[in-house]
Amino acid sequence: MQPAPDPADRTSSQAGAGDGFATRAIHAGQEPDGGTGAVAVPIFQTSTFAQDVVGETRAGYDYSRAGNPTRTALETALAALEGGRHGTAWASGMAAADAAIRALLRPGDHLVIPDDAYGGTFRLVDRICVPWGITYSTAPLHDPAAVAAAVTDRTRLIWCETPTNPLLAVADIAALAELARRSGARLLVDNTFASPYLQQPLALGADVVLHSTTKYIGGHSDVIGGALVTSDDELGEAFAFHAKSMGGVAGPFDSWLTLRGLRTLALRMQAHCANAAAVADMLLGLPKVGRVLYPGLAGHPQHEVAARQMRDFGGMVSFTVVGGVEEAVKVCSRTRLFTLAESLGGVESLIEHPALMTHASVAGSALQVPDDLIRLSVGIEDVDDLLADLADALA
Repeated sequence: MQPAPDPADRTSSQAGAGDGFATRAIHAGQEPDGGTGAVAVPIFQTSTFAQDVVGETRAGYDYSRAGNPTRTALETALAALEGGRHGTAWASGMAAADAAIRALLRPGDHLVIPDDAYGGTFRLVDRICVPWGITYSTAPLHDPAAVAAAVTDRTRLIWCETPTNPLLAVADIAALAELARRSGARLLVDNTFASPYLQQPLALGADVVLHSTTKYIGGHSDVIGGALVTSDDELGEAFAFHAKSMGGVAGPFDSWLTLRGLRTLALRMQAHCANAAAVADMLLGLPKVGRVLYPGLAGHPQHEVAARQMRDFGGMVSFTVVGGVEEAVKVCSRTRLFTLAESLGGVESLIEHPALMTHASVAGSALQVPDDLIRLSVGIEDVDDLLADLADALA
């Protein structure tokens, strides 16, 4: 069998930097197996690796917590798609978030998070990091002046989501990157909602990109995972060290499932975006709908920023309903094709009530979301069927 890529070399690949996105998604880190010719990356379902001589490993692998060839293939592909040099794959998006904070911050440091951040991120920062000695401030990250006002002389990290979850605000990544540099801080961008197909934050000046690969990258609602990507050699080494030392890494089969999903990311995102745009347009004309939140709409307050830094506008749509929380809950129970469930980014369409589901942990905080808000993850079903389903639920 041909030796697997060295786990320290996350950029080893037959796909070149000049290749297009879909080409890299299919080929980066995924060379046919040298021994068998297998086109799909094998699942190296092993905990340990034989050594011929004490202390001399084969291809750099000794124990799967420290490195596994299937995980290396995924990490190589993720780094290639984000235009980074180092990728690490984690057991979940929150495991990646926790590792990033531990690698980037120390007790006494301060970070800035969005004032409409994902509930799990808020819970991690507020309930885990604060007792550890970290302080934080919230700010609307689409307003660079407000972010600058939230920065202190102890700020070491600006944590950005764009688009945000669930209000779909869009932050100017390049502007935040410049602010972070002037402040002596790092910029981390949670790129889960956009995926690397729509947006590449490292090229806009970000230091770290985070993903819940559970979502669009995996794409099929069958695997949990996370990722960190950077071009900073010191940070890449720190993330790899934390992976080995903390152990919250993606297993071989989860890595394989995520890699399988990644290969079709470009095509899936094109369908997600087209369907979401059609859904947003239809919602604008329904009498039971209040506000429609979608970056692709000309009326979205950050539409121009989104158009400048994104390839398209994504598959997520949020909207408020007339009648408040009671009506919002009823609408969520009336759909036939939109499944009532948490998560997002799968091929199937999902509907949820953030205030009572994914964002229940922010109730009573500065990040509390409107209770008349519904969030849609628009899937890749036939768009006419999705439009009819929503129209019936909102009739």
